[in-house]
Amino acid sequence: MQLSVIIPAYNLQDYIGPCLASVLEQQCRFDFEVIVCDDASSDHTAQVIETMRQRYPERLQVMTNCPNLGLVATMARLLDRAKGQLIAYLDGDDLALPGKLQTMVDYLNTHPDCALAYHEADVFDSETGAQLKRFSRDFYNAQYIPQQATVEHLIRYGTFLQASSIVFRRHAFLIQALEHECQIICDYPWHIMNAGYLDGSIDRVDQVLGRYRVHANSFGAQTARDVQRRLTVTRELETACRLGQQFGVSNEAIDAGIAHVRFAAALYFLRQGEDALFSEMIQLSVQSSVYFDARHREVATLCHQPQQARQLFHFA
Repeated sequence: MQLSVIIPAYNLQDYIGPCLASVLEQQCRFDFEVIVCDDASSDHTAQVIETMRQRYPERLQVMTNCPNLGLVATMARLLDRAKGQLIAYLDGDDLALPGKLQTMVDYLNTHPDCALAYHEADVFDSETGAQLKRFSRDFYNAQYIPQQATVEHLIRYGTFLQASSIVFRRHAFLIQALEHECQIICDYPWHIMNAGYLDGSIDRVDQVLGRYRVHANSFGAQTARDVQRRLTVTRELETACRLGQQFGVSNEAIDAGIAHVRFAAALYFLRQGEDALFSEMIQLSVQSSVYFDARHREVATLCHQPQQARQLFHFA
């Protein structure tokens, strides 16, 4: 089997049908399988998946959790079932565009030093269908990311690849790569672990081959409106940066990654008007005397002057 596409799903009744169809209808010159796992959804996700299974009985494999296991355990079940030499991941509310699978497999087959490849993705508003941005091109640290990146780039600069855009090579530690102690942020540490175990490059394919759906219950939307969730996410991002130690990433790079995570969190709290949390986080961000960039150094001098810091970043 050349490729396995794995798709976790939880309470995605409005999105999982189009997601599955976008993959199952791909035209490829190789064998591939699509495996979806419903994590004990409380809506009609399971019924939609069953309808798709009846429509595509030879290609779609369906798994069901009972009870709900959470994303990491669901991923472990999907990876244990996957037989492909290459593995593609797709969130159950995102879409693959025509030609995605063939293009990504062709790239990995012709670039043997590449461990994990990702494509450009169109970020769109679920309600209106309007394009909001391009995920990797418009990533706020895009200027630092080469076409062939490394695990160190991930740690220093954050998640520059959209989760549903990745295809990576099978390796001997598929389940161990999920052992990262993160419960909310799962894609970032998973990418670090896969790239580390595979010891190869992380390559960008600049074609738009997928669509990332933004809706009220998406990960980003939930985090943007919940300060406590953002604190937990920050701690998990720090944990993810430290995963680089086992793959020989320097302490300097890990410290820089943690400083970046805390700096980004400080700006979130500043924008939200959470001045005490801004001051606390920006001070934490410079504990190791590492600065992400000139803006970081400048805003650190304003840790007790949040209003001036807001003016610096043109926050209303």
